[in-house]
Amino acid sequence: MAGGGTAARALARVGNGARAARRGRVLGPEETLGLLEASVVYREGALLALSKPPGLPVLGQPEQLSLVALLPALRRRLGFTSELHVVKAPASAVTVGVPAEAEGEIRTGLRWQQHGDTALVVPVLAPGRCSLARKEVKNTLTRYRVLGAAGGCALLQLQPRTAFPEQLLVHLTLLLCPALGDHEHASRVGKVLGVPFLLPPEAAPTRTQVLDAELVARLGLSPQQLCHLPLHLHLQQLVLPQGLLCTPPPPYFLRTLRCLGLPGDQET
Repeated sequence: MAGGGTAARALARVGNGARAARRGRVLGPEETLGLLEASVVYREGALLALSKPPGLPVLGQPEQLSLVALLPALRRRLGFTSELHVVKAPASAVTVGVPAEAEGEIRTGLRWQQHGDTALVVPVLAPGRCSLARKEVKNTLTRYRVLGAAGGCALLQLQPRTAFPEQLLVHLTLLLCPALGDHEHASRVGKVLGVPFLLPPEAAPTRTQVLDAELVARLGLSPQQLCHLPLHLHLQQLVLPQGLLCTPPPPYFLRTLRCLGLPGDQET
């Protein structure tokens, strides 16, 4: 079983690649495979656990670089004889906004939709049978629970019951509580007189997440640093037959919890 020190060393090894991705440099398949190999925190038999580099989607479109697309090459690189599969597991997220209910679920259809040169994942609140049968839309479900809230932000536990690209991030926007550091979907949540509302994806172009001045100050950031604010979404634990596998949140995640006064600031 991997301890906190092992996970911390893995996070340190992938740090350079993560920073390069946040600076906008596109990483190729070989470089990304190297990051994935360095991010392994646990390996036993057919089980492999890794700390996914920020910015690499788990699922993606056929031509998009993603974790699932790289699994066959990663399997060969690590010497696994059987295929690798992604397991759905609970995640923690810091959100800008606090859900109206302390716990609940988000159910919606999701689909890819083309807007100009950009493909977006958009919700379909009432998908038809034909679109579901043609697999143009997939019904998705995420359960959530608020672990703590302070100053208009919250720490959420998320349990995806289905898998779709960007599912958790899009579901959080439907709660009107986008993930901190989500520069792709957060613009879908607008505010009028401090009251959040949902914008249609086509009216919400991708941009650096907008945070109010008080929150920026609490995070100890300058406006120029906001575009480099990483996504605060972390797979923290996985229940295995052998016991509980835990990986500590990355240092930036722990720092944010301290700055905001949210629970969970502890190394595991």
